[in-house]
Amino acid sequence: MSIQAHNITKTFGKFTALDNVSLHVPSGRLVSLLGPSGSGKTTLLRILAGLEFADPSSNSQILFHDQDVTATSAGKRGVGFVFQHYALFKHMTIEANIAFGLRSLARAGRPDDATINRRVNELLGLVQLDGLQKRYPSELSGGQRQRIALARALAVQPKVLLLDEPFGALDAKVRKDLRRWLRTFQEEIKITTVFVTHDQEEALELADEVVVMNNARVEQVGSPQQVYDDPASPFVIEFLGNVNRFSAITAGAVDSGSAADVIYVRPHDVDIQPASSKEHQYAIEARVQHVFSAGNYGRVALERILNREPFEAEISRARLRELDLKPGDLVSVVFRHVRLFPKGVYTESDVEGEQLVATATAAQ
Repeated sequence: MSIQAHNITKTFGKFTALDNVSLHVPSGRLVSLLGPSGSGKTTLLRILAGLEFADPSSNSQILFHDQDVTATSAGKRGVGFVFQHYALFKHMTIEANIAFGLRSLARAGRPDDATINRRVNELLGLVQLDGLQKRYPSELSGGQRQRIALARALAVQPKVLLLDEPFGALDAKVRKDLRRWLRTFQEEIKITTVFVTHDQEEALELADEVVVMNNARVEQVGSPQQVYDDPASPFVIEFLGNVNRFSAITAGAVDSGSAADVIYVRPHDVDIQPASSKEHQYAIEARVQHVFSAGNYGRVALERILNREPFEAEISRARLRELDLKPGDLVSVVFRHVRLFPKGVYTESDVEGEQLVATATAAQ
């Protein structure tokens, strides 16, 4: 079941939540709406679900498998919706929670008790929680409750599954475990799924496609690898993980006061070499400020010699031991991969500007 949304605009008074947003979700795919708070991602999800409607003046349209559902109510869209805080009924057993949607159907379309019980047992097996039928939500862990919420959403056999920050209320370890489980689960049942998150790691790990949102608009759409390695804007590269930012002004820009480049470099693309190294003609001089050796890799806080601009490198622990870095050491730094974006008007001279641009060009 594919989803298409065209020209979605939604305002709340003077506040614009969505500004002419369009979206395409191929059938059977897992798509993430990723962005900071206030970017419009939850509003878009609610409009897909039929819990909100776009502004009438926007000429918007929502299609489920080429069927226009723009004016269709939530109850008739065939959508399974999972909220961040489970929304399970505390006074009901697990089996009653899962069966709630089925038992709420009109009599003509309601399955008999034997069919409902069979469906509940199938879903408990699907979410790997067999044998918990008679328990109550308070007797389950957070991760188990979220899986029960998912089973309840699937009970009515929805056309699409919409998840609103499904792991936001869970601790880090449980979130990681559930992410792996959901990825396997979705690959098994192949239901078209859209989930909202502000967690970059979650979106990059789970999604087939990531829709990066900011200020009521879509900034970029692509695979996790595409949006991370080939960001379309400064916002995308800054939002998707740690990144160093360098100002680089060419001689022509300094003379005219015109726009300069901003160079972005991921910490893992910063190569540290001894200060005496002459291996790369575009190496930049820097001084070590701090060394953090705990964890799976080493992190080195650095400062450019010329203008004391701070930045960070991530290197293997073996390389860290080899370099034997200490605060105050002088080093040479080379960028392996960079992104350049034009930015602003600069009046201060940066005599290393052309060197940084040359470094960026060489790295690309």
